[in-house]
Amino acid sequence: MSRPTHPSNLELQALSVLWHEGPSTVAVILDALPDGKDRAYTTVLSVMQSLERKHLVKRVRVGRAHVYEAAYSQETIVRRATHAFLTNAFGGRLGEAILALLSAGNLTPDEKTNIERELKRHKAMAAKKTAKKAAAKTAKKAATKAPAKKAAKKAAVKKVAKKAATKAPAKKAATKVAKKAVKKVAKKAAKKVAKSAKKAAKKAAKKTVAKKAPAAKKAPAAKKVAKKAAKKAPAKKAPAKKAAKVAKKAPAKKAAKKAAK
Repeated sequence: MSRPTHPSNLELQALSVLWHEGPSTVAVILDALPDGKDRAYTTVLSVMQSLERKHLVKRVRVGRAHVYEAAYSQETIVRRATHAFLTNAFGGRLGEAILALLSAGNLTPDEKTNIERELKRHKAMAAKKTAKKAAAKTAKKAATKAPAKKAAKKAAVKKVAKKAATKAPAKKAATKVAKKAVKKVAKKAAKKVAKSAKKAAKKAAKKTVAKKAPAAKKAPAAKKVAKKAAKKAPAKKAPAKKAAKVAKKAPAKKAAKKAAK
């Protein structure tokens, strides 16, 4: 539904009749207009036709008569009219407008009760609005603080990480230096051990050579003895050879002797 057009003062009077009396004909509206001025039937008819063109009323035919009823509630139309009146006449000051309205006439007991009820409702609504605003303000503060806290936490974490990152290379460098020192010491120790081992091996070699030397000296002596023995052996073998020759010759001599006889 489109936004209703703002009605004129006389149109508002005609609408007020419809809101309080319900669907009515032009004759009923003419008699019930609040200001009580004498007006022609045609004047009210033209007002109702204007309201129909503005879509503020609906016209229904009942028999031969035309009946009009309000298209919008009183609250919808009056809210806009009241806002305009309050802004234009009182500069938006609601208290002054209420006092001015109260001084304009006398209130019935029912009207007083309704006004008191409305004031209470207004007070409750105002309290609700202030509570809502306060809650929104607190939420906004919390929302602004939360990123700040997160940022602080992130900054702290980054700081710790940075320190750890700077310490880590230092630790690595220290471990490298320590490793190098250990390797250097190990190399020196290995060299010393190797030197001592070489010395020990040399000494052991010298001792073994010294022990073997007498045996080497004895070997030539043994060779000499063996040579002498070899020389003597043929001398011993010679008589045996001679005996063999004699033995061979002996039978021949005996045979010669026998033949001579």
